[in-house]
Amino acid sequence: MQIFLFFFSLILCFVLISSQTLEDDKKALLHFLSSFNSSRLHWNQSSDVCHSWTGVTCNENGDRIVSVRLPAVGFNGLIPPFTISRLSSLKFLSLRKNHFTGDFPSDFTNLKSLTHLYLQHNHLSGPLLAIFSELKNLKVLDLSNNGFNGSIPTSLSGLTSLQVLNLANNSFSGEIPNLHLPKLSQINLSNNKLIGTIPKSLQRFQSSAFSGNNLTERKKQRKTPFGLSQLAFLLILSAACVLCVSGLSFIMITCFGKTRISGKLRKRDSSSPPGNWTSRDDNTEEGGKIIFFGGRNHLFDLDDLLSSSAEVLGKGAFGTTYKVTMEDMSTVVVKRLKEVVVGRREFEQQMEIIGMIRHENVAELKAYYYSKDDKLAVYSYYNHGSLFEILHGNRGRYHRVPLDWDARLRIATGAARGLAKIHEGKFIHGNIKSSNIFLDSQCYGCIGDVGLTTIMRSLPQTTCLTSGYHAPEITDTRRSTQFSDVYSFGVVLLELLTGKSPVSQAELVPTGGENMDLASWIRSVVAKEWTGEVFDMEILSQSGGFEEEMVEMLQIGLACVALKQQERPHIAQVLKLIEDIRSVDAE
Repeated sequence: MQIFLFFFSLILCFVLISSQTLEDDKKALLHFLSSFNSSRLHWNQSSDVCHSWTGVTCNENGDRIVSVRLPAVGFNGLIPPFTISRLSSLKFLSLRKNHFTGDFPSDFTNLKSLTHLYLQHNHLSGPLLAIFSELKNLKVLDLSNNGFNGSIPTSLSGLTSLQVLNLANNSFSGEIPNLHLPKLSQINLSNNKLIGTIPKSLQRFQSSAFSGNNLTERKKQRKTPFGLSQLAFLLILSAACVLCVSGLSFIMITCFGKTRISGKLRKRDSSSPPGNWTSRDDNTEEGGKIIFFGGRNHLFDLDDLLSSSAEVLGKGAFGTTYKVTMEDMSTVVVKRLKEVVVGRREFEQQMEIIGMIRHENVAELKAYYYSKDDKLAVYSYYNHGSLFEILHGNRGRYHRVPLDWDARLRIATGAARGLAKIHEGKFIHGNIKSSNIFLDSQCYGCIGDVGLTTIMRSLPQTTCLTSGYHAPEITDTRRSTQFSDVYSFGVVLLELLTGKSPVSQAELVPTGGENMDLASWIRSVVAKEWTGEVFDMEILSQSGGFEEEMVEMLQIGLACVALKQQERPHIAQVLKLIEDIRSVDAE
């Protein structure tokens, strides 16, 4: 009878999902929610599921739900059958850190599109059914910290796309099956009741992945090379390992390698452990909360940031910038601010102002975090990198990429539009430079790091005067103006035209003179009517005759870097002049 009901339920689910629409997805989630007393999600029939439902993401067409992230919401009891399993286009599901009980949901076999499944830190139990071979697209499966028991199903071998498998801290028993998973890069079976030996297919992983079990160690041959005694060989091997570890540590520190934000932040602020996600509309405590902007989906929480892999993108006067890859493989930029000189209230007010700036050519501020020891700003990530990296390279991270004139014109146009949007609200950027201009998918420039100078310690005067981007009247970066922003933007235009970095001035030496910044060097060259000598040879080598357009851009750049601020144009005028050079949108 139970077998009959199981197959009947599968057939019923198949019928329900065969012609499903967004409205059907919506009903399925409302059915799921109706089983719980949860007022935190604010889901309702009349609201837009794709844009206002917390934790829900739709596809690009907006006609199906593809992601449901509901970590630590406080759900109790069984996962309601025939609810989530009706989301036939679902790719990402996270129900971690709740209080779900019962068996693994058998109807999840209907989630044929699922790639990431996170059910860790619940109270699920019972054996795992041999159903995983149905989930052919699954890449990440995390069932750790539950009460599952019985043997590990051999059907896991059917998950040929699986990259991460975590079954740690359960009660699995028996021997580990010989799982053939060609793409598996991470596995954790620790702290179960497993016996036997580690199968050959999994011996490539570290022993810590299998610790806390009753496994028998594999016998190893005791032969040593070169006829050395075991003691001598082990001493030599230990010394070599120490040298290798020291060398690798030095390389990782020197070259911006992989790191984690979690260790540093938790160590420095261990007295206030991070809480669950919260929105601006919730009552927040003093510190320890990541603050999102109202009405936006919460696609990650502070725990996600702290536990995710983070790559250092750069270290500047205001702090360290990380590229953080989440568990769903989405990416954000996290900037740890180290020179904040304002209190919580002023910091939050400034973040709120920045967060209200919404424009396709301004890097979006997604969230921020404030505690006594750490201040974080979370931004959108641009995988093409910054203009500085593309023009000049960055310590081996980016190779020098040739940029034709069309691309440079698009970068200038997009960045001008972004800065015009910022100035439109009487706002000041304060730190315009090529490393704060990023490229979107169509090679338009986007302005990042908006408005941080007003809450940060002023840069040293020597830095201001030698960086090449700051207007001559600015000796305190907290006192920047819109006219000083225009000066800095003009330097970026000159940088685009010449291919030379304002920060590296050794090459900017006129005959018989001293080093000078980029703007001064171009003024001196143009004054001698050697205008052609300033342009990047990479552009001049192209066919197409863009010299006239380049000269127009040079004149715009020189107008922006006028020594007297009253002689500089407003950014709205600069934008119109750039757009008048050529309609890059029409191409």
